[in-house]
Amino acid sequence: MPLTRPPETLTALRGVGPKIAEALQRLGIMHPRDLIFHLPVRYEDRTQLTTLDALRTQMPVLLEGRIVGHHVAPGRRPQAVLNFEDVTGRARIRLFHFSRAYLQTLGQANAVRLFGEPRWNQGMVEFIHPEIQVYRETPPPLEDRLTPIYPTTEGLTQPRLRDLISQVLNAGPDAWALEELLSLTHRNTRPPLWDALIALHCPARHLPPEPYVERLALEELLAHRLLLMERRRRLRAVRAPACAIHIDSRHQLLAALPFTLTDAQARVITEIDADLAEPVPMMRLLQGDVGSGKTLVAAMTALTVLSRGYQVALMAPTELLAEQHLREFVRWYAPLGISVHWLSGSIKGRVRRETLAAIAVGEARLVIGTHALFQDQVVFSKLGFVIIDEQHRFGVAQRLQLHEKGGQTVPHQLIMTATPIPRTLAMTQFADLDISIIDALPPGRTPIETRLVPQTRDLEMIHRIDAQLDTGGQVYWVCTLIEESDQLSAEAAETRTFKLQEQLPHRRIGLVHGRLKSDEKGRVMQAFAEGNLDVLVATTVIEVGVNVPNAHIMVIENPERLGLAQLHQLRGRVGRGRRESYCILLYGPDLGRDTVERLTLVRDTLDGFALAEADLRLRGPGEVSGTRQTGELAFRVAQLEMHGHLLDEVVTLAEALSGDEATQQRLLDRWIGNRESFAHV
Repeated sequence: MPLTRPPETLTALRGVGPKIAEALQRLGIMHPRDLIFHLPVRYEDRTQLTTLDALRTQMPVLLEGRIVGHHVAPGRRPQAVLNFEDVTGRARIRLFHFSRAYLQTLGQANAVRLFGEPRWNQGMVEFIHPEIQVYRETPPPLEDRLTPIYPTTEGLTQPRLRDLISQVLNAGPDAWALEELLSLTHRNTRPPLWDALIALHCPARHLPPEPYVERLALEELLAHRLLLMERRRRLRAVRAPACAIHIDSRHQLLAALPFTLTDAQARVITEIDADLAEPVPMMRLLQGDVGSGKTLVAAMTALTVLSRGYQVALMAPTELLAEQHLREFVRWYAPLGISVHWLSGSIKGRVRRETLAAIAVGEARLVIGTHALFQDQVVFSKLGFVIIDEQHRFGVAQRLQLHEKGGQTVPHQLIMTATPIPRTLAMTQFADLDISIIDALPPGRTPIETRLVPQTRDLEMIHRIDAQLDTGGQVYWVCTLIEESDQLSAEAAETRTFKLQEQLPHRRIGLVHGRLKSDEKGRVMQAFAEGNLDVLVATTVIEVGVNVPNAHIMVIENPERLGLAQLHQLRGRVGRGRRESYCILLYGPDLGRDTVERLTLVRDTLDGFALAEADLRLRGPGEVSGTRQTGELAFRVAQLEMHGHLLDEVVTLAEALSGDEATQQRLLDRWIGNRESFAHV
């Protein structure tokens, strides 16, 4: 029955109480309108009946018949066993969740329809918890459209979701302000928005969904880009310190280095210099493969800002990595007479108070630390430049907090990452940033040889590693698990450590994992960095870690469980010295074709950007950019691996709408909703 007026809250929908509303909110559905864009993940065909004698595969089927008896099988987990009968035969149904009243209702029904996957158990067809519809009279005609299956959560069944979405759709497009916002010229031959939504929620049997999904994806990508462009526009409307190049200090730093800049480093420095010289805040993403020299670029450009009397802050995601930056900057800046200060969560008491005071009065010119730099009690005197290392560890909201640290002006921002980001991903997630790429490694970096080794040969490989250790190198051994669990990962690493200690009793073996306290983790990593350990067994916590030039072997156990970008990042922990370096992918049994393709790509390709593009194609964008951060926008419909070809059109549409603020706002309201705070600076 059509709604007379659109509901303004979830609980205004028929059948929605507090518990159902809570379940909907867990799915990101905060308003009835959000249900319209909660699209199916797949469809089931319930448009035709099958009979038991016609079953040949385990594909889901729709059957009609009667329940002719049941019993409850006792045990630790009791189950109801029902006998189902149609005109051609008999099957068994097993239910693990049931009530006596429900069983009685099934037995008294004139007919039932069940939908589920058949399986064969001891020669009899069996269904485990199929979806059952009960009819006291003759069943109604079959559905003439496919049945949508939606993403759901505990406490929210598919029938309930379908009913709620049907209620909202019945209100019509006008109730939800879903008018066309793209002209016919823009849409070309694409279907209207409402037609696309109806086709996806109520699809005809032989109608391919792709054109309708693409219609929605185009609009969502457009809204996302408009949001980032608005954030960029607002940012450029505020002032930042204009800092011209300071040649003398740079020449002094370069003269002290045992190497020269690569052409790629020099090009990127020129791009950053041009931004720093302008009185608008720089927002630049610096991409460079592991070991490409991003830190030196940061040091060179920071000198420009420091020489003009402004402060510089550099943040890293872990204390260990921040401490590595600290040592490098102290070594580079000490001859220039520039003091470097340190701030992390572990600094307490008098030292912390003194550091905060030095930052507040401007005595601390360069401050290196962790997320502790975000804290309210950290007040800068004259912050002009913020450098963020490993951007995927910091969310948008965290980056925006830094704007408030500059006082009267907004500091320039340089965001660095060693995770190569494909063009398609960069165009959408970083439309508010200019992008620079260091696409060459410094001279002297030893190419890493990657080998695929089956786990059945792990003992042979350990003997070869032992021989390599005789030459004075060091080894990383990384343990992975299918389940994202710190506890299970730690147990796997502990088990491997115990085995290695038995197999290599004469070697010094350390262990580091996510369950260790920060100071204990730091001590182990420091011991490895100083050469006091031969082998470091670790979980993927070392993906972003310290520079250990003497480490020349990386063993990754079960690499099939990681994405290409993560494997490449781990591999980059070695090959930093003059020693010939190896990455050994110790893979498990029974790998699928896709997995073999992925591992072969890692073996044959050292180009991080090529691997990132492949990762985007094979696994999707969520795996490329690392764990999703709080404060990052998620797409409802668009999938970059499927809809990357729309991005050029999105850029054109965004430019065409640049003067139409009303349409822009309606698009943002439709797709972003109450997340407009992401556009604030």
